[in-house]
Amino acid sequence: MDVDTAAEILAGSILTGMAFIVFVITIVVINNIIHKYWKPVKIFTADSWHFNPPTRYATEEELARIAPTLEDNKKVN
Repeated sequence: MDVDTAAEILAGSILTGMAFIVFVITIVVINNIIHKYWKPVKIFTADSWHFNPPTRYATEEELARIAPTLEDNKKVN
């Protein structure tokens, strides 16, 4: 083995190691992004079949009991 071949093997192994390190860092960054914004998927659970939660509307009697008021913030900057 001459010096040129040994230099090529050394440079190739260094570049391969650096590429592996960059690949692992990229996978870790992508994993962290997915973990931050991932919303769990609930399939075949009791609450997955309710698409809209049941709404409750105020009756006329309840609305009559609530006195209309203004906000206490007198000065808005």
